[in-house]
Formats: sequence, structure tokens, C-alpha cells
Amino acid sequence: MKNFTKEENSWALYDWGSSAYSIIITTAVFPLFYKSSATAAGINAADSTAYLGYTIAIFTFILAMIGPILGTIADYRGMKKKFFTFFYILGVTFTALLAFVPFENWLLLLIFYTIAALGATGANVFYDGFIVDVTTNKRMHKVSSRGYSLGYIGSTIPFLISIIIIVLTQKGLIPVSVTNASRIAFLITAIWWVAFSIPLFKNVQQIHYIERDGKPIVQSFKRLGKTFKEIRQYKALFLFLLAYFFYIDGVGTVINMSTAYGTDLGLSATSLLIVLFATQVVAAPFALLYGRLAGKFSEKKMLYVGIIVYIIVCTYAFFLETVVDFWILAMLVATSQGGIQALSRSYFGKLVPKENSNEFFGFYNIFGKFASIIGPLLVGLTAQLTGKSNYGVFSLVILFIIGFILLSRVPEPTTSPSVDEVSAT
Repeated sequence: MKNFTKEENSWALYDWGSSAYSIIITTAVFPLFYKSSATAAGINAADSTAYLGYTIAIFTFILAMIGPILGTIADYRGMKKKFFTFFYILGVTFTALLAFVPFENWLLLLIFYTIAALGATGANVFYDGFIVDVTTNKRMHKVSSRGYSLGYIGSTIPFLISIIIIVLTQKGLIPVSVTNASRIAFLITAIWWVAFSIPLFKNVQQIHYIERDGKPIVQSFKRLGKTFKEIRQYKALFLFLLAYFFYIDGVGTVINMSTAYGTDLGLSATSLLIVLFATQVVAAPFALLYGRLAGKFSEKKMLYVGIIVYIIVCTYAFFLETVVDFWILAMLVATSQGGIQALSRSYFGKLVPKENSNEFFGFYNIFGKFASIIGPLLVGLTAQLTGKSNYGVFSLVILFIIGFILLSRVPEPTTSPSVDEVSAT
């Protein structure tokens, strides 16, 4: 902690707290809880999965649409923290409220989950944008990687507590139902998230901003329109977003389908939770390692490494047969999952004009969100045409190859350009 400033540590600690939401609500406990709830209500497995998919698509689309608009407004003095706070409160509140939804009311569960997801992912747009306010270009890769590493480490603690409670409940060692054990996990997530958000609220402030004018909302839309027209002038940034669109789609698809892979191999819910926990533990030091190696070899070269690792992952998944194979695959993913995301964020942060960081991180959010559509479609279509799901997974190699080629065309960032400098060119 001594090697980082108070602002850098406070910013990174938010990842320590908020990542509990990512693993417990997004990936592990809530999906299993929801599936049990839908089954209890008489909804068949195919329909319940489809409803969850529709829910994810809805809040993804909403965030992709409003991200750049809110980001543009948040670039004005004092607005970034206000927008962050609004979405943060929304996410924390409805994460806690999930614990009080009647078990068979699967529809209300999805509604609360949608609002919680809007809050959590919306807050992350502005959290990512704060990276330009807490550190310098030279340290950005190190700070971003530290955030992801702390996120993996921090999330394992409430996740492990939740797993222990659920397992002990299943064995009858704790006098509560499995349903209530999951509800306790939701409350633990909210409490953990709140506790480690306090330093950010105290110590992180918006440094880079645009002064407000008489009609900030009207001017924000004008600025957004101007950026759409001129975005091709930000050649490095534009090319990076295209590369990011493809390779992060593959990353996201692998992450989101991991539970399905394990289920198809016959892993129990408890075993899946243990694998996911182990993945978090392994991912933490590797996220830090990526940050350190980026300082030695550059972020771009380490992004190449991450993409190559994922090509190997997709190729190995093609031959996936046993539970041992699944463990090996999970550990391979853990080596690069955090690193490729952390360095993507810091690399992008170096390319954007700092006074417009939220506006551009809004575009970053759009590309990241819409990218989560192509991968699953590619997997599904390939699997249906071939009749084999492993062909579907292998098809993701296409996305990583395209991302690799586009990334190779992105020039190394030096200093972030200002809006005036780009306009002048």
C-alpha cells in the first residue's frame, strides 16, 4: 500500500468491495438461486434460462444507450461523483433487497436483479473514468492492474463465507434453509460493497473536467454529436475500440459460459462454486503480474499475450471431456482474465482526452456491452450448424484473431490528447 498514493489506494479498494457483486450476484449464487426459484414456481429449465438471458440483454442495452450520454454530462465539474453515487446507491440497495424477495416470485427477482445490475455496471462506468483523476499516464497500468487484483482477492472473502454457509446448511450443520443461506450471501455482498466504498467517497475527487455553461444538458448532447462525427480523428482510440470490441467479446463469452461448461460435465452446484472460488484466487496475482510486465514490456505486448492465452483456452475447450479438463481450463482463464481487462482499461485511459474521460469511457462501455452479444450468437449458431457445442466454443478463436490484428494497428500512446489538439488536426 505504501507504493501507492492515498487516492490510488482508495480507488483500487472500491474494486475490492464491488467485485463481491460480480462473483456472488452475476456469476455464482444468484443464478443458482434464481433457477431454483423458477423451478419451484413451475417454470421449465429452458424458459427460465431464456428469461434470464432476456433480462441481461435488457439492462445491457439500456446501459449501452445511456452510457455515453451520462458520461458526457458527468465530464462537467462536480458531476462525476454525483452520477457515480446515484448508480452506486441503486446497485447496493437492490442487491440487499434481493434477500427479501419471496422465493417463488422469480419475476420480482429478475426485476430487482435488473435494477441492481444497472446500478452496479452504471457505477463502474464512472469508477473507470476516475482512473484519470487518481493517477498519471505512467502509473496507470500499475494502478488499473492493482484494482483488478484487489477485486479478485477481496471478492474471495465474502464468496468463501457464502460458500461455507451454503455448504454447512446443506449438511444440516446450520439451522437455516438453503434458500435463506443464499439470501444471507446477498446481504453479505451489499455490506462488503458498502464498507470498502468509503475510502473512494472520502479521498477521490474529479480533477479533470469541463466548466459548466448555461445549458449543460443541451451542450452535452452537442458535444456527444461532435464526438461521433470526429471520433475517426482519434485514430489510435478508434482502432483500439474496434480491437477491444472483438477480443473482449471472446473474454466475456468464456466467462459467462463457464457455469454452463461445468454443468454439462456433471459438476454439482457446490463443485462449481469451488472452481469459481479457485479461479478468483489464481486470477489475483496474475492481474498484478500483468501490470508489472506491462511496465517492462508495454501494455500492448501484454494484451497480445492475453489474447494468445485465450486462443489456447478456446482450442483446449474444443477437446474438453473431463472434470479435470474443466479445472485446467478454469486455471488457464484465471491467468489472463484480470490482466487483459485491467490493461485494456489503462491503455484506453492513456488514449482518451482527460477532460472528456467520462464521455469516452461511455463509448468504452458501449463497445464492451454490445460486444457481449456477438460471442454467444457465434457459439450458438456454430453449435447448431455442426451439432457439437465444442465447435461453438472453438469458433471464438475468430474474435480473438480479429482483435489481435486490429490491436497491432494501434499506435503506442504517449500522452492523452486534448479535445482542442484533436480538433486542430
